[in-house]
Amino acid sequence: MVATISQVASEVGVRPDTIRYYERVGLLPSPDRSPNGYRAYGEEDVERLRFIRGAQRFGLKLRDIRELLAIRDRGVCPCGHTAELVKKRLADLDAQLANLKRLRGEMARLSETLPSDKVGEGQPWPCDVQFIRTGGGETND
Repeated sequence: MVATISQVASEVGVRPDTIRYYERVGLLPSPDRSPNGYRAYGEEDVERLRFIRGAQRFGLKLRDIRELLAIRDRGVCPCGHTAELVKKRLADLDAQLANLKRLRGEMARLSETLPSDKVGEGQPWPCDVQFIRTGGGETND
């Protein structure tokens, strides 16, 4: 199978720019070129792109995926390293879930305490007071 970048992008579900980016950052080797200069991708490239996309769906970062691909490229099974990365990702997800649960509780309490009517002129707005009071410290960037 020889396919153009557009054909491969469509088959894998990414944009051609994404494939070019993967080439630039070393996730995908530079493909051969057709006589007219177009990139020519084979089945191995499509499989590699599917691997990258699948790993991304599990939340792995591109640097982690690059490590896994390097292991695969040496002909070594990457499953041990994959297990380590997945365990780390699970711990990250658990922390995110705990933060979301805490945030949901705070939002529910705020929702219950805010007045639905306008506040008298010259008085502080309760939502402003609450946001200002909780606006320091922890960041969620």
